[in-house]
Amino acid sequence: MDSGELIYVGARLVTGAVAAVLAIVLWSRTRDGAWMFVVLAVIASYVDIVYEVLLLFGIPQGLLPAAGGFDTGTLLKLIFSCLPTVFLIIAFTLMIARRKRWRDS
Repeated sequence: MDSGELIYVGARLVTGAVAAVLAIVLWSRTRDGAWMFVVLAVIASYVDIVYEVLLLFGIPQGLLPAAGGFDTGTLLKLIFSCLPTVFLIIAFTLMIARRKRWRDS
């Protein structure tokens, strides 16, 4: 791993950690469903970053068995990379539905 890649990985880990901590603080202060899904998206994004770093160092390789012809590592990478977007879709849908109810009443 060269120094540029190391800086890139370190920057992603640090900024992701700061965002995740701030999201957890926000989570403890809000009970709004839409914001909770935004927080979950940030946390899931950090999980994705950590998993990519683990893959970069080769840690989970060979530890996860193949399931039904699928490489479990590839399946996890797909899930971890799509999960933040799914949580944001849910959050935005809740926000739009709330605005629509507010206008209709």
